[in-house]
Amino acid sequence: MSGETIVGPDGKSRCRWSGGAPEFLSYHDTEWGFPVSDDYRLFEKLCLEGFQSGLSWRTILSKRENFRAAFHDFDFDTIADFTEGDLARLLTDKGIVRHRGKIEAVVNNARRAQEIVKRTGSLAVFVWNYEPGLENLVEPQTASTSAESLALSKDLKKRGWKFVGPTTVYAFMQAMGLINDHVEDCVIRAQVESARESFPRPGR
Repeated sequence: MSGETIVGPDGKSRCRWSGGAPEFLSYHDTEWGFPVSDDYRLFEKLCLEGFQSGLSWRTILSKRENFRAAFHDFDFDTIADFTEGDLARLLTDKGIVRHRGKIEAVVNNARRAQEIVKRTGSLAVFVWNYEPGLENLVEPQTASTSAESLALSKDLKKRGWKFVGPTTVYAFMQAMGLINDHVEDCVIRAQVESARESFPRPGR
């Protein structure tokens, strides 16, 4: 994602990537970077970032509602009980990315998410423990990994998660508001910063 800006339909500057596809503007303005504490949304984003591996975010975003329908709104307690029949159903679902390894990873990761919830109380508590401190922040959209994304990726892998490499995890952290990676001149940056300031950190 480029660190430059474009002028949006309201005449205000935004991150350049928001103009890359028609679907991006609303996602950029209302979702990307705003802090999230809902376990299912956090799980969804980790899964969708895994599906994006080797593909474009536009492909995944355009299919997001299909993914939500196929995976029961990413309720990991439901997904953890998926059977071979569910796998067969998903592999014939033209509305999603039919990649056996990635689909199997979602089911596996759902079970691993349950384990984290049992241990920490929620996925949100676990994830937000990796929020970078101010001293570790870099200029927006100049990095694809960080010390925190490396650490979170390593921890998830140690717990048996799949398709959670450090670049995937960094994109997840950008999107879910663990960092504010909107560029300095983006009109949404201040909105995200305000949301982060008032956001109650899970478990704290």
